[in-house]
Amino acid sequence: MRPTGQLHLGHYLGALENWIQLQHEYECFFLIADYQAMGDHLDDIGLIQRSVLDVATDWLAVGIDPEESSFVIQSYVPEHAELTMFLSMLTPLNQHQKNPTLRAEIGQLESENQSVTLGFFNYPLSQVADILLPKAHLVPVGEDQVAHIEYTRDIARRFNRIYGEVFPMPRARVGRVPRLVGTDGRAKMSKSLNNAVYLADDPDTVKQRVRRMVTDTTGENPRLRPTDPGVVEYNPAFLYHDAFNDDADEVAELKERYTAGTVSDVEVKDRLSDALNRFLEPIRERRSWYAEHPDYVRDVLLAGTGRERVIARQTIEDVRQAMQVMYA
Repeated sequence: MRPTGQLHLGHYLGALENWIQLQHEYECFFLIADYQAMGDHLDDIGLIQRSVLDVATDWLAVGIDPEESSFVIQSYVPEHAELTMFLSMLTPLNQHQKNPTLRAEIGQLESENQSVTLGFFNYPLSQVADILLPKAHLVPVGEDQVAHIEYTRDIARRFNRIYGEVFPMPRARVGRVPRLVGTDGRAKMSKSLNNAVYLADDPDTVKQRVRRMVTDTTGENPRLRPTDPGVVEYNPAFLYHDAFNDDADEVAELKERYTAGTVSDVEVKDRLSDALNRFLEPIRERRSWYAEHPDYVRDVLLAGTGRERVIARQTIEDVRQAMQVMYA
């Protein structure tokens, strides 16, 4: 994850929920990608500094156990940059330029009159190195990142074909909700779009964000009165209910009444606020403790980074030997 702010519900469903399970099944390395954040936030290094701790604090708060997994600061393991450089030597420029996510994000920066740095342009290959450096077998991602795992596999196959078997072929695992739409109903949840509910939000802030939530994503079937029948699939609030409301009977009842036109959007949102706050309350409590003990969070980061550094050095040695980049 890029350290550009606190984490939100989209991060939870897209990654963290999977991570909580996978930490008991795999040796896990969870990366705070500060190199990649510098690609378009270098002018706000203070934000990156704060966010490294914020991200790690959020990870701890949701239940990622630093005794079972490693929290890693990307720039503290220089082998990430070294492997990126080696892989860049066998990655065709035209293949890199065709990356759809990269093209979309460059377009967004240009529309905001921001310059595109070489560091930003190269971040997809940096992500490939992040996956291959610990020789990962599985990568939990959101739906929008599956294509990037295929890009990683393609580069790993090319390296292994030319230099011999060094890297395993990583697989993607998508969470139970592939993508969480933002509160605007029009795009995935994102800090930059101001359509997010954050893990650290207090109860009143959650209510305010939910109250502003768009409840008709089509514009074709607006409910002008609470007695108008609604279409559940057009209302993002029900996606949130399905994902976070622990009372399945309540969700079923709301859907039935919404379809029949016997429940208002206000009540649907109020019930959602209650459900989200029930979900977030234990996370907020744990987060409060970790926020008051930043030295513990820093120790967790340094310990996990140290564990990955050992593996990273071995991987780079394997790569150098395979490529015969050994001179002394």
